[in-house]
Amino acid sequence: MTVINGKTKVYGLIGNPVEHTLSPLIHNTLAEALGHNLAYVPFPVLVDGLGAAVRGAFGLGIGGMNVTVPYKNTVIPFLERTDAAAARMGAVNTLVREQSGYAGYNTDIEGLHRALISEDIRIAEADVLLLGAGGAARAAAFLCADQGAASLVILNRSKENADRLAAEVNASYGRDWAEGMALEDYHKLPQKSFLALQATSVGLYPESGRAVIEDPDFYVRIHTGYDMVYRPSDTKFMKQVRKAGGKAYNGLKMLLYQAVIAYELWNGITVPEAVIGRVYENLRSMSESEPSHNLVLIGFMGSGKTVIGKQLARRQKTELIDTDSWIEQLEGRTITQIFAAEGEDFFRQLETESLKKLLDGQQKSIIATGGGLPMKAENRLLLRQLGTVIYLRVSSEEVMQRLRDDDSRPLLRGGDTLNKIKQLMELRVPVYEETADIVIDTDGKDKAAIVEEIVTAITEREC
Repeated sequence: MTVINGKTKVYGLIGNPVEHTLSPLIHNTLAEALGHNLAYVPFPVLVDGLGAAVRGAFGLGIGGMNVTVPYKNTVIPFLERTDAAAARMGAVNTLVREQSGYAGYNTDIEGLHRALISEDIRIAEADVLLLGAGGAARAAAFLCADQGAASLVILNRSKENADRLAAEVNASYGRDWAEGMALEDYHKLPQKSFLALQATSVGLYPESGRAVIEDPDFYVRIHTGYDMVYRPSDTKFMKQVRKAGGKAYNGLKMLLYQAVIAYELWNGITVPEAVIGRVYENLRSMSESEPSHNLVLIGFMGSGKTVIGKQLARRQKTELIDTDSWIEQLEGRTITQIFAAEGEDFFRQLETESLKKLLDGQQKSIIATGGGLPMKAENRLLLRQLGTVIYLRVSSEEVMQRLRDDDSRPLLRGGDTLNKIKQLMELRVPVYEETADIVIDTDGKDKAAIVEEIVTAITEREC
């Protein structure tokens, strides 16, 4: 264990959010194994503070940093230079301290390469199928070009983005060998046996029950599947590949090797494979113990989140956490009193703080949220990290009927209640729908039927 003192070198990660990154585990374990006096910490950075964060880190003597979403592209103007791979990719994930500023590197390409080699997967002369066209897919596409893949087909929901990535790779290497294809056109793929690189976020915890393509017939075309998702450790994509007779691997080693390469750049060393192996075992142990999978209920006031939550908690043999009640207990006053004394903005900040505290918990729970909680962008990110988000949909007329004798709603006071409900719902419903993993209609249904629908929907997602 590193003892922090005046000689400790500090490194870190900038991004937003960064609270649940595994990077500190990797780098601090490497430092301990190698006997380096080094501490690695995550730094959450707001969008308008990126430049100040980079300059401030350099001024404080921070030796180097990793960069994660959403700053891999936007950090570039604040750097002294970028290496060839990062410049070609247009993305940086590692900052290395130099005399007058940070140099930007991209270790994703080589990290993926070393991970594939460790699994005895060779790209050279392979027909490669790439799922996705985002940041991770860019690294994979350029690696395929570097390593001499025989062909590359980029399958993506937006064919325009797939075509754009294919054109960039073709232009960079001066040969026309990569092509884009719309995801739904997978049945038009040539009759080949592919190495498939899954580079979308589909299947990432807590969406463990999904695959980017669900059709089992698609997977008979794949001899080897590499999913860049590492949590869960066995994704639906991987299961489908194996079911069709292929081999399948997750992205945990890519995460590890891109971090190892950054560590090597910072310290001017080569990390021994024996040390990497020990770090991998620690990382695998942590990644396989998935966080508690909460069920989070969102929806308009009167949609039944607390009532349904209580029944669902009994059904699932767990506890219900009602964020409104929790805040009232912590503050020692009602929400109406909080609104009256401090205003809505203060209350919304209390909601954010409550979600962050819930993320630190380990017990699987049913979480019922306040109707306005998802309206804050930061809260929506936190909700998705907490677990599966279930939107209880209700009509304005049903809300009016359910709340006719309820005078505890600060936002509905002052007359013309139905019009106020409709105006609020017009703002909130699109946000609820965007945030939700599952939507359950509640009008005209009893509590037992709603709970049964929720349980059925969750079961179908996990199959």
